[in-house]
Amino acid sequence: MSEDQLTALVDEGLGNSSYLLDLGDGRGLAVDPPRDLRALHRAAARRGLRIAYAADTHLHADFLSGAVQLAADDGATILASAAGMRAFDHRGLHDDDEVDVGGLTLRALSTPGHTDEHLSFLVHDGSAPVGVFTGGSLIVGAAARTDLLGQERTLELAHAQYASLRRLAALPDATAVWPTHGAGSFCSAPPGAARTSTIVLEKATNPLLAAPDADTFVRLLTAGLGSYPAYFARLCEANRQGPPVVSGEPVLASLTVDQVRRLVADGAAVVDVRPVADVAAGHIPGAVSIALRPVFATWLGWVIDPQTPIVIVRNPDQPAADILWPALNIGYTRIVGELAGAMTAWTAAGQATATTALTAPAQVRGSVLDIRQDSEYAAGHLPHARHIELGLLTAQARTVGAGPVTVMCGHGERAMTAATLLQRQGHTDVSVLDGGAHDWAQATGHPLEEGA
Repeated sequence: MSEDQLTALVDEGLGNSSYLLDLGDGRGLAVDPPRDLRALHRAAARRGLRIAYAADTHLHADFLSGAVQLAADDGATILASAAGMRAFDHRGLHDDDEVDVGGLTLRALSTPGHTDEHLSFLVHDGSAPVGVFTGGSLIVGAAARTDLLGQERTLELAHAQYASLRRLAALPDATAVWPTHGAGSFCSAPPGAARTSTIVLEKATNPLLAAPDADTFVRLLTAGLGSYPAYFARLCEANRQGPPVVSGEPVLASLTVDQVRRLVADGAAVVDVRPVADVAAGHIPGAVSIALRPVFATWLGWVIDPQTPIVIVRNPDQPAADILWPALNIGYTRIVGELAGAMTAWTAAGQATATTALTAPAQVRGSVLDIRQDSEYAAGHLPHARHIELGLLTAQARTVGAGPVTVMCGHGERAMTAATLLQRQGHTDVSVLDGGAHDWAQATGHPLEEGA
């Protein structure tokens, strides 16, 4: 096997990698493919490949698997752990089972920890191991989190993860490491540009592999576990059942102003995906801003209930597919359409708009609400800033005082989401810091505070 047979497909928003392995005979193996298969299909088309196999390392919590779709579209054989009890046709594998994929052999290695039924797939070319798809077991510089099945099982699974990493570390030094989770993943990957590694490099640099015993490993692994999106609690079971097959390209239905008004009156949420400055200048009252960028799906799944019908407001240069496929990737199927003509149509119909002021870093007024993640806040925040993570804000919005409040994050996108959530719950004097904590420090000359 040569290096150019493997293509890594990185989802910057979810922080994950899927892989396409060219089997050399016109067939391909997809590993941990997401439901959004656009990038995989493009890569396969460039190589002239039909996807013959789709392998899932575990029951994913952060995205819906595309394996069932590949079985329907390409006739792919699904390879997954027999212990996962998946409710659809697949080849269930046990520890040390081998699959001949045409000149290469996949060997299933039981590596529980991130999930109970987690498998890694070791690729052999002849008798020589070449690389291992490690999913959420050994990842670059770390190992994936072990609390997704409930806090009561975190330590038990962390001990299992210790044993799994020791098993993987015993592979030959030259074995390539191809993880699914990478930087930006809420499944706990440290920051950094590297998405792949080798066994020898991980043994030299991964602090978890340097842990002298299981107790130290567990303490290191569980010390930095932060919050994760609410939709994680639903997707494991959705992947066990198998996501419904998508027929054709999803489309955004056009809705008139009157239709949008009726939907909102009946409980629909308006999600405004336009850039922050556009939302600040004018948006539908009660709309929630979630800027269309790589992490769009993460925040959609964190702040909007999946059972709530959703109406989209977008600019003409924002592709509908880049809204709908990320939403489908996390199981959001209730996007009922978009406001035809966007805000131009809304204002032309004489409808009221809401605005949200953007505040320059040197002109912050009132109380400051920092809605970043715990680790970001601890690394440096404005003095006296109150901290509520964005994912918790809807439940705690009533605790935010009635006076002027400036909401802030790293750049402004998450802060605008938070500001519109506050406005949706009746807060009227809300502004958004146009920038982040370091912009404030540079503009004012004042130092940031560190710590929780």
